[in-house]
Amino acid sequence: MSDNVINLRAFRKAKARSEAGKLAEENRAKFGQTKAEKRARKAEESRADKAHSAGKLTVVDRDHEPG
Repeated sequence: MSDNVINLRAFRKAKARSEAGKLAEENRAKFGQTKAEKRARKAEESRADKAHSAGKLTVVDRDHEPG
């Protein structure tokens, strides 16, 4: 017999944490953005929203026109 006793539950938990850490690192590399990139994206979205809003037409309610 081996004199090295291993708690299987603790081993499984450690393995799951390790795998979750690897997945998290992959996701950070894949989806992560720097602060400057986030600011630039937000500024571009704001500019696009303003441009979109500027092109909207106003609706005139003809029932309440004086005349």
